[in-house]
Amino acid sequence: MDSRAIEEIVAEVLNKMGGNSRSLAGSSKPATPTPAIKKATAGNRKGVFPDADSAVEAARGGYESLRKKGFAARAKVIEIVKAMCSAKAEEWGKIELEETGIGRLDHKIEKLQILSKVPGVEWLKPYGMSGDMGISMEENAPFGVIATITPVTHSIPTLSGNIVNMVAAGNAMVINAHPGGAKCAAMAVDAFNREIEREVGIENLVTIIEEPSLESFNALCASSGIDLICVTGGPGVVAAAMKSGKRAICAGPGNPPVVVDVSADLDKAATDIITGGAYDNNLLCIGEKQVFILEPVFDDFVAAFKRAGGHQLNAKQLETLTNEAFTNSKDAGGCSHPVLNRKLVGASPEMLASHCGARVAAGTPMLFAETDAAHLFVQKEQMMPMIPLVRVRDMDQAIKLSVQSEHGYHHSAMIHTSHVGHMTRMGQAMNSSIFVKNGPCTAGLGLGGEGYLSYSIATTTGEGITTPQTFTRRRRCVLVDALNVVG
Repeated sequence: MDSRAIEEIVAEVLNKMGGNSRSLAGSSKPATPTPAIKKATAGNRKGVFPDADSAVEAARGGYESLRKKGFAARAKVIEIVKAMCSAKAEEWGKIELEETGIGRLDHKIEKLQILSKVPGVEWLKPYGMSGDMGISMEENAPFGVIATITPVTHSIPTLSGNIVNMVAAGNAMVINAHPGGAKCAAMAVDAFNREIEREVGIENLVTIIEEPSLESFNALCASSGIDLICVTGGPGVVAAAMKSGKRAICAGPGNPPVVVDVSADLDKAATDIITGGAYDNNLLCIGEKQVFILEPVFDDFVAAFKRAGGHQLNAKQLETLTNEAFTNSKDAGGCSHPVLNRKLVGASPEMLASHCGARVAAGTPMLFAETDAAHLFVQKEQMMPMIPLVRVRDMDQAIKLSVQSEHGYHHSAMIHTSHVGHMTRMGQAMNSSIFVKNGPCTAGLGLGGEGYLSYSIATTTGEGITTPQTFTRRRRCVLVDALNVVG
């Protein structure tokens, strides 16, 4: 696909989002730099480049240096990144929140502290075979230089998690960050590179384009120096990456449904849904977005949700907030349709309440309201701490509406039940990359559940929760000889 076609795809999506066609992912305008951001991004920064070509060239040199230094260097880089994220979590969390203006500070900090759960070189296991005809060894080889597109929702955590995964696999990286989080991303890249150069002796292992744009994205897609593309973002950028002619690993959108049946522990279900759905003001792509509750326990669940801290909106307040949260836009064919108001993405419950005339107690984690299944808050990935509750007559309807509202993204889903058969039926119907039973969505990434963490969940291309192995090529090395034949 040529660059003009890619540009048309992304520009159309940005127009729907109310963004600027010159920026990659639709930030309406660059955030005004605060004193903290100015200080953090001043000076001659390591790994920060003005354009895609210079960033790719520098990263190629970083890749060659890493290749020569081997696994020990990879392990040391991962140690550095994890240690820095832990030590600087509070400082970097504050800077990211200042720049992006979305989410919650405590969760911005925590997302950096938990980088320790992202797997490293230990994930790469060779597989050996031997027999009369010789020896074969299958190993994980790097791709080379990976272009990564990172979101505004988790700017520093996503690029940091990608560094761990990709460098563990032996790769170097070029980052095209969301414009709304580009300054804090460049700050982190500079800090990582300085420490990596000091400790490991490798320059420009991770590079970033200082002012990311549609042009820089197109340049990365077209560059002969890029061996793989990894996108964490919305459907437009994912579509463009997949049509670029390069191998792409794409962590696309999600709209995760939740089902609560008559056998569920309602108080635990309510607490879990708020824990996951309210995390960072519902910015997580895995976060609970709509809940389908079986009719016999609906009213009891509403009571449990209130006990867990949720604040219920009445019909008039819901209507007012819906009109604020979604605006009308026209597509290329001139048809009008609702699109998300980006100004309310990641907003606090208090801010959302102020838009609809509701009064909520300080610290309220989540708003909720009863809706029908066709409501915009059900059908759109809205990323706000306002969750719709939908009555359903039985499990068949709950599963059917869950599949429909998730729109075939195959991203994430949750169920609260004591019925193993219901778990099985929903899991098979959703066929999602993450399926959590009787827990918050975060349990699907090892937070309150077993497993490992990654901020890039490749749902569109099917790799699922990314690991170092995701970013390797499988290579077979064969030694031919009659090793086991005597005489």
